[in-house]
Amino acid sequence: MNIREFNVKPRIPPELESLKDLAMNLWYSWNWEAVQLFIRLNPVLWEESNQNPVEMLGRIPAEDLEAAARDESFVANLNRVHENFRKYLAGSGWFGEEHRDAKGFQVAYFSCEYGIDEGLPIYSGGLGVLSGDHLKSASDIGLPLVGVGLLYQKGYFRQRLNLDGWQQELYPDNDWYNMPVRQEIGPEGRPVAIHVDMAGERVTARVWRVAVGRTPLYLLDTNVAENSPHMRQVTSTLYGGDRDMRIRQEILLGIGGVRALKAVGAKPTVFHMNEGHSAFLALERIRDLMATHRLTFAAAREYVGATSVFTTHTPVPAGNEVFDHALVEHYLKPMAAELGLSSAEFLALGQAEPGRSPQFGMTVLALRTAAFANGVSRLHAETSRAMWSGLWPSLPASEVPITAVTNGIHTRTWISHDMQDLLLRYLGPKFAERSWDHRLWDRIERIPATELWRTHQHRKERLVFFVRRRLAAALRRQGAGMSSLRAADEVLDPAALTIGFSRRFATYKRAGLLFMQPERLVKLLANPERPVQIIFAGKAHPQDLPAKELIKSVVHFAADPRVRQRLVFVEDYDINVARYLVQGVDVWLNTPRRPLEASGTSGMKAAANGALNLSVLDGWWCEGWELDTGWAIGDGETYRDVEEQDRIECEALFGLLEREVVPLYYDRDRGGMPREWLGMMKSGMRKLAARFNTHRMLQEYTLQSYLPAHRAGEALAREGLAEAKALAEWRRRVGDAWPQVSVRLEGWREAEVQVGSPLELKVRARLGSLSPSDVAVEVWYGPLDPGGVIRDGRVACAEHVRASHGEHLFRVSVPCERSGRHGFAARVLPRHPSLVSPLNPLMITWE
Repeated sequence: MNIREFNVKPRIPPELESLKDLAMNLWYSWNWEAVQLFIRLNPVLWEESNQNPVEMLGRIPAEDLEAAARDESFVANLNRVHENFRKYLAGSGWFGEEHRDAKGFQVAYFSCEYGIDEGLPIYSGGLGVLSGDHLKSASDIGLPLVGVGLLYQKGYFRQRLNLDGWQQELYPDNDWYNMPVRQEIGPEGRPVAIHVDMAGERVTARVWRVAVGRTPLYLLDTNVAENSPHMRQVTSTLYGGDRDMRIRQEILLGIGGVRALKAVGAKPTVFHMNEGHSAFLALERIRDLMATHRLTFAAAREYVGATSVFTTHTPVPAGNEVFDHALVEHYLKPMAAELGLSSAEFLALGQAEPGRSPQFGMTVLALRTAAFANGVSRLHAETSRAMWSGLWPSLPASEVPITAVTNGIHTRTWISHDMQDLLLRYLGPKFAERSWDHRLWDRIERIPATELWRTHQHRKERLVFFVRRRLAAALRRQGAGMSSLRAADEVLDPAALTIGFSRRFATYKRAGLLFMQPERLVKLLANPERPVQIIFAGKAHPQDLPAKELIKSVVHFAADPRVRQRLVFVEDYDINVARYLVQGVDVWLNTPRRPLEASGTSGMKAAANGALNLSVLDGWWCEGWELDTGWAIGDGETYRDVEEQDRIECEALFGLLEREVVPLYYDRDRGGMPREWLGMMKSGMRKLAARFNTHRMLQEYTLQSYLPAHRAGEALAREGLAEAKALAEWRRRVGDAWPQVSVRLEGWREAEVQVGSPLELKVRARLGSLSPSDVAVEVWYGPLDPGGVIRDGRVACAEHVRASHGEHLFRVSVPCERSGRHGFAARVLPRHPSLVSPLNPLMITWE
């Protein structure tokens, strides 16, 4: 059968034509005034279309559109919103105002998932939502950035629970022609497509474009007729399939993504790998430079490394992708040949221990090919430095070049429109444009307590109504009886203390911590005078059976008649569910097993809406917790015995709930207002929302990584990449001479030094054929722990004095700022003015 294709477009009256512009740009997702337009057209259809305006416009009855076109107030409001949209697109933002001198600067941001809006379901959880917020804030601050990802035909699974509480997965197809995506069209009027070789098969991928405000997002799609059925499935499901499918997805994301940017005419100067899934992009960039500029692998690697940024997101092994060597060679042997590398040399790029590691790690590849690397909170950076210290043998763990850029949220996406209206009234109109400005958040004390409480209670009422509706819909689908449906209409009480717990159900997140003492939990929930209620939501990975059992146990506990109205599990957790929860709960509960929560952002979203966090000191909460912003479970301890940790922290959690959280919530004045609770709400919003946002995060990335990488690339690219070639040659020369390098102290005798007096040292170094300008002679110093290891170490740089008899004399002054037992050691590292990271790859000689 020869099926010919054509598109059918909605017929929009001329007066409403600008609705199409708004529907096709995800700017609407963080602008309530735009969302209101679509709700006003047809509120029922808005919900039925999963809050997707493109699908809604295609389904809305013609009479509704015609009525709106005749409604002068609707048309006037539409024109006003569209004018605001146009002004937004034409604006410059923070970057345009502060960094006009960064000519040609552009960041390419690669992520395997993007959670921008529920109407574009190509995300699974926190990583995707962060990526979506990253794009939104880039748009807001005017940062020249393009996103790259995959367009999954089925996205991530939809969760359904059977009557026994067992999770089942559904994979409905996405209809791209009724979503805010469009095929990228080239200058010749044809759809843009790229090609990638996979094990000898030529795979074609179409390029689609999503507009996220001013930020374009390019997505690759292999579901095209030219491909075999096997390859059409590459972009079928997010995190689906076996290891063979995963490596094909990551080849397409990394290698295909670089080619897609070239095909659409983008010329990024900096490439950001958000997690290791896209790390093959470094190899493609090296290959392309070698082919187009006739560079050696070493010279191309210098340029690519200097202009690459990598963010690691998790210390959990499952989050750090690895592949068997045979699978890597099966798909990437031609790439290795084009790079001029042997099989062993190629595999070594992804081996933690070159020549010995049994698997090829994507995180290892990213760390080896990016000069800029960071974790997503201070604690996570510290954990990552220890976790990956083996890549830098003989380097103190605290010096491992992984810094911290703590995650944030796109504030306007996650604050309820009721709360935004309140904040605009009292923080001022600039809040709409500068919701990250701490000076504006300082004005929160102006908000009358009664208005803040009324707004919060209104959101909680909406949350309760939403949960009842979702629960009833799930019960009807499961075939429940009328008694169960009637009970669903009575769950939760808008006046009761409401705790939210929603996130990916993984065992280390410990959703079951409260259930370790079931009778104590029942007593807490069923207290008639001070009731507590908990709303759970979250998905388990389809292959994570323990997590599925955990969900089942929560559902079974919720069926207990004693707590049926006080404990609910909301199925099919997504952005929409998350939004209702963070905007309506009183307390946000987070119980990960420290230090396995890299950052976490759901608590940030809740805090921005006035909820108080009750969390283990892990991830971002180590930086956010103060006595007036919420509660800390434990003191930041780590345990070798996880069962003991669970017992101790379960006890601490119940202690906080029973002695502090519940009493504070129900401590009311004569007017029924929880004054102290409201004081903590204001403190949390003022201190946390102003800091933990993606605008601040993007500014840190820009100043710490993006602009330095761009400038390093500019320097290396001059005169046909002459400096990159020279740097590669210098590195080869230094590497050849390094075995002859040694260092020793001269005339050292242990002595006592007073605080404030420097320790003067002389260091002699043999440099072989190298000159003093090729090296940095340093002293690593600091206080000693009981095991004789330097902690909180610092570096003192030595100055060259003279050369004599094949040795070079250096002098260094080590400051002594506090008393106690201290230690130091001398060392030599390579030094070059064009070297972005002297520790990557590592050459170091210690005394």
